[in-house]
Amino acid sequence: MAKQFDVLVVGGGPGGYVAAIRAAQLGFSTACAESNPYADPKGEPRLGGTCLNVGCIPSKALLHTSHLFAESQHAFEAQGIKVSGEVSIDVPTMIARKAKVVEQLTQGIKGLFKKNKVTFLAGHGSFVGQVEGGWQLKVGEEEVIAKHVIVATGSTARHLPGIPVDNKLVCDNIGALEIDAVPQRLGLIGSGVIGLEMGSVWKRLGAQVTILEAMDSFLGAADQDIAKEALKLFTKQGLDIKLSVKVGQVSVGEKSVTVEYETKDGAQTAEFDRLIVSVGRVPNTAGLNAEAVGLKIDERGFIDVDAHNLTNLPNVWAVGDVVRGPMLAHKAMEEGVAVAETIAGQKGHTNFDTIPWVIYTSPEIAWVGKTEQALKAEGVEYRVGKIPFMANGRALGTGDASGFVKMLACAKTDRILGVHIIGANASELIGEAVVTMEFAGASEDLARICHAHPTLSEVVHEAALAVDKRPLHF
Repeated sequence: MAKQFDVLVVGGGPGGYVAAIRAAQLGFSTACAESNPYADPKGEPRLGGTCLNVGCIPSKALLHTSHLFAESQHAFEAQGIKVSGEVSIDVPTMIARKAKVVEQLTQGIKGLFKKNKVTFLAGHGSFVGQVEGGWQLKVGEEEVIAKHVIVATGSTARHLPGIPVDNKLVCDNIGALEIDAVPQRLGLIGSGVIGLEMGSVWKRLGAQVTILEAMDSFLGAADQDIAKEALKLFTKQGLDIKLSVKVGQVSVGEKSVTVEYETKDGAQTAEFDRLIVSVGRVPNTAGLNAEAVGLKIDERGFIDVDAHNLTNLPNVWAVGDVVRGPMLAHKAMEEGVAVAETIAGQKGHTNFDTIPWVIYTSPEIAWVGKTEQALKAEGVEYRVGKIPFMANGRALGTGDASGFVKMLACAKTDRILGVHIIGANASELIGEAVVTMEFAGASEDLARICHAHPTLSEVVHEAALAVDKRPLHF
């Protein structure tokens, strides 16, 4: 006999497990299906999706370790800290620590499921058809019927034709997190978030890093003031970033990878000990048996949804990387909550205008809202407040005063339209801007709020003051 639930979530990543927990909190009998074992030593399905297992969390663990190592190599002496002997990095220990963090968090999600009475179904979920009482799906070898189905199957790394990924010499995000020794020469195809973060990790640990980017501009999605500053700082750190690159033949040898490519300077060849391909991600909609039930999927592989994440099928919803919008874990979580609350008759909603973006390099990069180039293209009149961290006592005291905060506000209403930060702790500082924008706040609102001294948040305060040309400390 088929198991029956009010809500079945297909996929246990950030969007899926959060949707399941919220649905259960709202009183629905809820199940969540997941089949990917990721790196589980027993080969059992693991909750947490790409983000927790082979994405956001493990990469941040490696970034933290590599940052500490780089600090010991380059910053301790200036602060009067002397280290006797040579500081070295034990890569296997670093990787093992990363795995321990991931294991702790995946087990934590299981605990949350138990606490909230969410049934975990180990197996791949696929549609069978519509039946009395809802939708019938097959999860592993089990038949399941649910009144509502939430598809949250995430995304997978985009691979390039002619470049076989074995996650040994040629890696995507999964293999990049398992490199067991510092490569002398590391190549990356793509200068997006994954490329910059992984490039930063291995450059800090001693690798010679070359990034091959097809676009003419660097960080095209970011505000161009931020992008220019980032390119300058990353180049100073030793990242060799090449733009307008056309990658040609990629030859994989026994111990190295040879890449032939063209730039504005002509044809070139480079040999790498490891090559990481980070050219974006594609929605993971294969295996849902979508055609059999008529679930609409567009030409790029995304599930078609309306403003409330409802698909073309009744009571079938989709969230996260399989639908339109940025492929970000926190966006998926917001959608998961919104869908669960909509099913409960509430007014679930995701505001795409206030979803923050973060790149966890050093310095960090974070932004929310419109860029200056977007406002110009749209013909919006705006004012700018821009303050460097060099004017901040806390930043100088910590020894990292690179970067700045840039605030864009409507020239007519003063409503904040965008905030862009490059600097230490940008990932945390952007939260204040998100809250203010979510409540349609003005730059004057932030300018009138007392900020603790000395803190990095004072730079956000000064940027708000600078919109009205009245900064106090710059």
